[in-house]
Amino acid sequence: MREAVKIAAAVLIALTTGACGFTYGIAGYSDEEPQATGAIAPQIAVSPLSADLNEEDWRRAKAALGVALDPQGAGTQVSWDNPDTSHKGVFAPTSPPFVKNDEVCRLFSAHLTASAASSIEGTACRPSGGEWTIKDLKPSKVAKS
Repeated sequence: MREAVKIAAAVLIALTTGACGFTYGIAGYSDEEPQATGAIAPQIAVSPLSADLNEEDWRRAKAALGVALDPQGAGTQVSWDNPDTSHKGVFAPTSPPFVKNDEVCRLFSAHLTASAASSIEGTACRPSGGEWTIKDLKPSKVAKS
């Protein structure tokens, strides 16, 4: 009987530790598409105004946009510039503030000088106490002379 217990114990130990040496690839079990390796960085636009603006340009432009659109402000144009890139611009509100979807919104026009000069029109909105977010943009319909 002692011999049978020893054999049973040896078999039990062999079975439980033998699985530790069993390997299988887990890559084949994923149903997802292959993941990007990051070898090529995706190009993400920093600013909705222009792909030419870098992070610092957008930070300065966004601050000027906030001042120009402030419903408590004078409603006058506000300029910004970045001496490091020579990019600059001007924002001007083109409508009084209005409420849309529980946000304060305002139409604006902008003139940017980056790689090329451009004039655009848009709508920006902000929730109470939040930051202005540009909702739509389109080229300005400035009459050419």
